[in-house]
Amino acid sequence: MFFSTPMILVLLLILPVLLWTYRRRLKSRRGGLSFSDISFVNRLGPASALKYRHVPTALRTMAIGLAILALARPQTGTEGAEVMTEGIDIVLALDISGSMGAEDYKPRNRLFVAKSVISDFIRERTNDRIGMVVFAGRSFTQCPLTLDYDVLLGLLDQVEIGLTEDGTAIGMGIANSVNRLRQSTAESKVVILLTDGVNNTGAIDPITAAKAADALGIKIYSIGIGKEGGAPIPVDDPVMGRTYARNRDGSLALTEIDEGTLREVARITGGFYFKATDAEMLSHIYQRIDALERTEMKVIAYSRYTELFGYFLLPAMFLILADIVLSHTRLRRLP
Repeated sequence: MFFSTPMILVLLLILPVLLWTYRRRLKSRRGGLSFSDISFVNRLGPASALKYRHVPTALRTMAIGLAILALARPQTGTEGAEVMTEGIDIVLALDISGSMGAEDYKPRNRLFVAKSVISDFIRERTNDRIGMVVFAGRSFTQCPLTLDYDVLLGLLDQVEIGLTEDGTAIGMGIANSVNRLRQSTAESKVVILLTDGVNNTGAIDPITAAKAADALGIKIYSIGIGKEGGAPIPVDDPVMGRTYARNRDGSLALTEIDEGTLREVARITGGFYFKATDAEMLSHIYQRIDALERTEMKVIAYSRYTELFGYFLLPAMFLILADIVLSHTRLRRLP
């Protein structure tokens, strides 16, 4: 319990003064009383009533004390803060073309490392709806926007090369991501695009898709993944077993990234382009994006109080009423 206006409690200091005054007045009367008419003494009532002559004063003193406590407004309750969050809608666009099987990211291939880093990114987010789009020769939605990160992580774990025909339809991956966010009412809408190749198929090119994203207020962070100079592309041949893709002239085919297009896609939408040449750098990039796109939090303070003055005021009124009643009995003041 606490008091809303505690300064009023200073008035309690008058109670000792009142009691001191009452006691002094009693002492001044101890010299005895003389009466000219003995019949007045008879009207005083039995001597036992004198034992209770202090009751009215006690009632008045307690009533005043309780009234002062009531005026100080005793209360109980709690104070706190309610946190309101406004989440971000994020679509993760992940390249699953054959080149993502390149093994230049130790200890496993590019896709394995990308999935691991993306998993960490998802676990760091709170209150954001996150969806996932994958693309190779075609693009499809692996997971719609959701707050259920366990479901999202489970679907991410199922992503693998070969889920769709091979190729690198970056523009279709962006367009599909934009379509996922088209109806979003979130204040911030973001696509995180990760690819290791060059757009070589699909009905929509990356620049056109980026302009559509910009028109809808969607920001794109593009990430190019792969070591400088490229890496061999593993191919699982049913006859030869594990081999590597080759060019038409028989030379070993190496991965390449269209960094110019990825930069332009990011620029058009107000995002950034990042190049990840190893697993550690890729992890740092997602950490930086995580820091750039944070959920907005609004803190609203609140107070819930219960007024208790009635528990003091009602007894005070009762005591005053009792004092009035007693003043009309044998305990009334002597004339």
